[in-house]
Amino acid sequence: MSSVPFHYIDLRTFCYGTEDDERVEDALRSFLPEEFEIQRAESEGHHGDRILVLSARVENADEMRTVLGALGDLPDEEFAQVQDELDERVTENTEFFLSLSKQAAFSGDIERGDGITFRAKVEAYPAKKAHALENVKETLATLDE
Repeated sequence: MSSVPFHYIDLRTFCYGTEDDERVEDALRSFLPEEFEIQRAESEGHHGDRILVLSARVENADEMRTVLGALGDLPDEEFAQVQDELDERVTENTEFFLSLSKQAAFSGDIERGDGITFRAKVEAYPAKKAHALENVKETLATLDE
């Protein structure tokens, strides 16, 4: 993949009081380059419980390739589903969304599921959904090779 048609990629997950902060951070790191800085923000749940929000914004092309490479590790069936659902996963604001399994990432596996939100701002000129869809399709096709 020579060029990366994204302005940035955001990854975010929540760490609840019943979870170990380090394990949740390690799960998020499954998608990130080594030593990448993760932002931490504390919040409070409805019942006063502590929620730690872990997030990372990847803006460098080489680092985005690392994140996209992790997406390429999705099981073949799940990867094909993502490709089939692109029209639903790319917004009018040229954003590409995907939800990934935090539980699988604990084990170092990459799977679709709940817990980690992937959001990529797609480069598209003009900024229209159709152009963004084409860019995401082409990018995913290179990961599938």
